[in-house]
Amino acid sequence: MTDKTLPLVTIAIPTYNRANGYLRNAIECALGQTYQEVEVVISDNCSSDNTEEVVKGFHDPRIRYFRQSTNIGANNNFNFCLEKAQGDYFLLLHDDDLIDSDFIDVCMKAADYKIGVGLIRTGTRVTDAEGQAIRLCPNMASGFTTDELFRGWFTNKTTFYLCSTLFNTKRLREIGGFKSKHNLFQDVMAELRLAAKFGRADVADIKAGFRTHPGEITYSVKVGQWCEDSHMLLDLMCDLASKENKHLIKKEGRRFFAQLNYRRASAVKAPIKRVIAYGVVFQSFRYRYLPSAHHFLSPVYNMLNDTPLYKGLQSIKRMMVGSREQGKSLE
Repeated sequence: MTDKTLPLVTIAIPTYNRANGYLRNAIECALGQTYQEVEVVISDNCSSDNTEEVVKGFHDPRIRYFRQSTNIGANNNFNFCLEKAQGDYFLLLHDDDLIDSDFIDVCMKAADYKIGVGLIRTGTRVTDAEGQAIRLCPNMASGFTTDELFRGWFTNKTTFYLCSTLFNTKRLREIGGFKSKHNLFQDVMAELRLAAKFGRADVADIKAGFRTHPGEITYSVKVGQWCEDSHMLLDLMCDLASKENKHLIKKEGRRFFAQLNYRRASAVKAPIKRVIAYGVVFQSFRYRYLPSAHHFLSPVYNMLNDTPLYKGLQSIKRMMVGSREQGKSLE
């Protein structure tokens, strides 16, 4: 196969005020792909820092840089990136996430270099702010039907992260890009629509890293909005599911999303507001969920945070996760 027949892949990096943070790392891993047929679209959402200087410092012709004259909002910036993409496939890489050097290569091989696959997914490495792995999420959905894909998410056999997902650019545009009521599950809704209608390729190996840190959006919005988007997503899953499994997916999904949003409620620091957040989740799903010991002991964790003991325990945990990942790579 010659280079001329290889699909072009757009790696899009929407960014805002991360010039002195993770942006350089995201650009480096995009440009460092072993698969050469890539373009890198960077959309600067009217940053007030030196983002433009950082981007232009790379001197790579594969980079196409755009700067918004005003901040258009995160999701509009995502869809702007999609609008500007010239590739057959599209990766939306947040400016704080990472992909392995062979991510695109592995995905293209999984799709047999065909441009008609709706979605290509790998496993995901969840990391802390420093990029150290804290949880490994292999993608065990190969061969799953659409119904099994949904239920596989409910049982932790697969996960949905933007950093580990290649979208078919044409098909993603056809469904209207990224959108949901509060633009919280807009990425997963797009993934499920494409997977159900146009098929997918699954890679079990972990090839991308999702970074958790205080600045990420996951825990920075109201729990009630997460609940509303969760219901919207579950309704879509039921619409896409086979007739015989709709009731089962509805039942399992309500429990899954209740637990997911109870965990988000547990992240609310103020005790009274946390109790209110728990009430919002119960009112939304009518499902009681006993929080884990971590939730009950959160005041203790907060007291220990940044102490030598806490950092030592976190270091041990990272070493254990890293050892497991290294062991898998040697299998």
